Amino acid sequence: MTEASPGSAPGSGATPVNAYAEYPDPAAPDPGATASRPRPSGRPRRRRTPWRAAFFALAGAAIIAGAAWALLGNRVFVVRSVTVTGTHLVSTAQVLTAAEVPIGTPLMRVNPGAVTRRVEAIRQVASATVTEDWPDHLTIAITERVPVLAMRMAGGGYDLIDASGVIVRTTNAKPRALAEFATSLTGSELRGNPGVAAAAAVLTELTPALARTVTTVSAAQVLTGVGGSVATSERVTLSMDGRRTVVWGAPGNAAAKDRELEILLRGSVRYLDVSAPGTAVAR
Repeated sequence: MTEASPGSAPGSGATPVNAYAEYPDPAAPDPGATASRPRPSGRPRRRRTPWRAAFFALAGAAIIAGAAWALLGNRVFVVRSVTVTGTHLVSTAQVLTAAEVPIGTPLMRVNPGAVTRRVEAIRQVASATVTEDWPDHLTIAITERVPVLAMRMAGGGYDLIDASGVIVRTTNAKPRALAEFATSLTGSELRGNPGVAAAAAVLTELTPALARTVTTVSAAQVLTGVGGSVATSERVTLSMDGRRTVVWGAPGNAAAKDRELEILLRGSVRYLDVSAPGTAVAR
């Protein structure tokens, strides 16, 4: 006789059923949950805490503040000396006064561009270059203007001017190496004048032997027509040894003009026009 198990009706012949199968053990692992859960990486994940970010932010700010103080506020990176080079017509004191960079100025606060503009405002200075030599030095290298022409003043003496028409200095007598620029312009009208630039350019185009014989040079604007259009150009005229007049014309074609002049000046001509090379006029 078969013994009935608990939970089954006697004589029913049903398979015994575990009464606790409907209620799984809470401590037992869930197979489904285990399959869907990501596998651990093997290294515990660190949680970022707010205080770490705040610490690094404060540290960065402190570094920046320290660098700014070192460059701008303390006495380490300051101008302790200034070197001026290239001076002949102007003095070092003039350049330092114009630069306006007192000793003790933080080098970080020096504006090289502004210093350059102030130094170049000196009349005799053509250009300036300002260099910061860390940690405490400044160098100002200047290029002075070079007189190329002398202009007689109404009250006596001569203004010596450069190729830009800037009066570099004034002398009582004309230097022998400079030709006199004959013009009705005043000193204030010379700066940037195309006639001055043309006269200076022609003097550099002459051979050294011919240039030494030039006593006076002048320039006048003339109209030229090319292809139906009208333009202006400078016509430069030279006086050589006070005896011969040479019409050079506009700057350019120097080699051909110099060659024709050297040939024609061997004679006793008093007037030469080489403004159009190949068709020189002599009389």
